[in-house]
Amino acid sequence: MTADFRNEPILELRRAPARDSLLDALRSLDARLPLSVPMRIGDDRSEGDGVLSTDPGNPERVVARAARATEADAAAAVEAAERGFREWSARSAEERANTLRGAAARLRDRRLELAALQVRECAKPWPEADGDVCEAIDFLEYYALEAVALDRGPEIVQAPGERNTMRYVPRGVAAVIAPWNFPLAIPCGMTAAALAAGNAAILKPAEQSPGSAGAVVDALHDAGVPRDALALLPGFGEAGAALVRDPRVHVIAFTGSAPVGLEIVRASAETPDVQPHVKRVVAEMGGKNCVLVDSDADLDEAVPGIVYSAFGYAGQKCSAAARVLVHEAIADTLVERLTGAVEVLRVGQAEEFATEVPPVIEREAQERVLRYRELASGHIAASAEAPDSSGHFCPPTLAAGLPEESPVNREEIFGPLLSVTSVRDLDEGIDIVDSLPYALTGGIFSRSPATVEWVANRMPVGNLYVNRGITGAMVGRQPFGGNRRSGIGSKAGGPDYLLQFVEPRVVTENTMRHGIPVE
Repeated sequence: MTADFRNEPILELRRAPARDSLLDALRSLDARLPLSVPMRIGDDRSEGDGVLSTDPGNPERVVARAARATEADAAAAVEAAERGFREWSARSAEERANTLRGAAARLRDRRLELAALQVRECAKPWPEADGDVCEAIDFLEYYALEAVALDRGPEIVQAPGERNTMRYVPRGVAAVIAPWNFPLAIPCGMTAAALAAGNAAILKPAEQSPGSAGAVVDALHDAGVPRDALALLPGFGEAGAALVRDPRVHVIAFTGSAPVGLEIVRASAETPDVQPHVKRVVAEMGGKNCVLVDSDADLDEAVPGIVYSAFGYAGQKCSAAARVLVHEAIADTLVERLTGAVEVLRVGQAEEFATEVPPVIEREAQERVLRYRELASGHIAASAEAPDSSGHFCPPTLAAGLPEESPVNREEIFGPLLSVTSVRDLDEGIDIVDSLPYALTGGIFSRSPATVEWVANRMPVGNLYVNRGITGAMVGRQPFGGNRRSGIGSKAGGPDYLLQFVEPRVVTENTMRHGIPVE
């Protein structure tokens, strides 16, 4: 079925008409700011300004004003979702799939506007913003196909005298707790998966990106998802924590930091007497992603692949390259090449097409990255100049030769800071990867097929990239998700992701009947 799937084509930004159309969309958006994002529970739409999203490049600009959901609002949303679940789950898989396709069409119609919204709300440069909209569309289209395939059920062994069937049914109410760094794609993907499988969904977006989340819910409601079956709870942590604790919630889909994700796992493991089920948690929790560079690597491939993976979108991707582990025979050469590439990186506002490294999302993130940069002092090999601006800019930084125990080498930074470590051989490099608690993405640059196969067998990561950058997983092509403390559950955008949102049921029927009962 998914052989029919095709990824949404990205815009060709080298063409002036494409760039002009995006700038027109940005000007139109700016004229309407700030947007209002109401909380949505059933037919109720509660306006408010308890949550403000601001432009990371110009914090004085308010992008959206949103209501602030409380614990009581979370409880009301679950109550509505239980009603909505009965209606939505009664629809056939094909009906649900058609609704998701309708939502994809609505996002496609608003593509330029939604890319502009991400530029303003999350400082995503244009290629990243357009790609995010495309990925959201991809999730809707892909999970629509997967829902129909899942509904057919698997083939199981049959024996004479009996009929065995296995089918998958939705679990119930799904709480979706989403991040800001892919403000359309990730909340759309997790929500679409829950709905495709027949569950009701409650979306709790990151407080930094309520406008983008509101667009996801608008598209799904307008396409035909019942209002009771999909709620939007903008706000801070209290609403999300209340959803996690609520015994009426069956599935929790989360993307975010490891500390928050592990707390969700702990809280979800509690099963009070009023809760007849065990909650399923699907969590993607970040990484400390390493790129191995062997002595025979083509540095013309390795350098741009590493630089984009580390500094694209200011390193604010869970898949971003954080460390390079390079064979000592070429370590000095690689550091010299990376130094030249980092020093010329263009740091600037997200709406400028030449920008390679935009501001980070907020002041707290800026301060965190700069603290780690200070820890690397004395080992900084290269840095690019950041604008003198009120925006949340951090200079892209390359550090080399840090002690292995340095926090810069061991902890997730989520910003434009890359460290390089020289290793005796790839054995030592993989030992370092093995010593880290995360296992999300990784990379290997090598000309040897035998080396690549050996690394693929040893690396514990969920997604390994060979002779290319380690970010930019495509729905259907590179199902995405990590191992160890990088995540639990199956891979987003892959053929078994919807299985996290259903439960299997088997019916065995005796077909050796001895007559037909008389009415």
